[in-house]
Amino acid sequence: MKYALVTGGSRGLGRAVCLKLAKMGIPVLINYQSNVTAAEEVKTLVQAEGVDAELIRFDVASKTEADEALACWEAEHPDDYIAYLVNNAGIRRDNVMFMMPETDWHEVLDVSLNGFFYVTRFLLPKMMMRKHGGRIVNMASLSGLKGMPGQVNYSAAKAALIGATKALAQEVALRNVTVNAVAPGFIETDMTKDLPQEELAKLVPMHRFGKPEEVAALVGFLLSDEASYITGEVISINGGLYT
Repeated sequence: MKYALVTGGSRGLGRAVCLKLAKMGIPVLINYQSNVTAAEEVKTLVQAEGVDAELIRFDVASKTEADEALACWEAEHPDDYIAYLVNNAGIRRDNVMFMMPETDWHEVLDVSLNGFFYVTRFLLPKMMMRKHGGRIVNMASLSGLKGMPGQVNYSAAKAALIGATKALAQEVALRNVTVNAVAPGFIETDMTKDLPQEELAKLVPMHRFGKPEEVAALVGFLLSDEASYITGEVISINGGLYT
């Protein structure tokens, strides 16, 4: 059986992606770090769609935790494999750079960039060995494309993730593994709840924030067979804010 792993799957965009995958009939591994209540809620909603769901707890920024959790899952599922990977886990620690603590710089890069590396490197050999390959979608950001003031750390992490997406796509294309990135703009999630939404929405040509379900629909397409000839792409979903 082919499973999907969604990192940071308990809330926000990750939650929406898990539910989209459930509607596509794909069994889901819901990664989370600390909020077990939210993760259990997503698991229940996925199972309500008649699809298998499992929780898998680890900090993506920790190679040890990621390796141990994924190796344990593989040992318990010798006939299954993770064919779909959505590297969604990410955090914000906004500040202007001259006032930014070193911890805020490293933590943001550790989750978004190192997390992508640890999880993807572990799963990639299994994808490449399988006849049907695999699908990888990395959650980038508008910040990684144009840079955002007050987000030097976040912009750096997401820009690096975009570069990694383009390079990795070329490495694994012959093995039927696609690697793409999605770059959302302002989306209604927990990560943006502290932002002045009414003011920022005026900057968007559509005059609104996007919905998590709209991003999840794009991710679902990139994971589907219909997108089998799309790789190395970064697709923006930002209401026309930046093109």
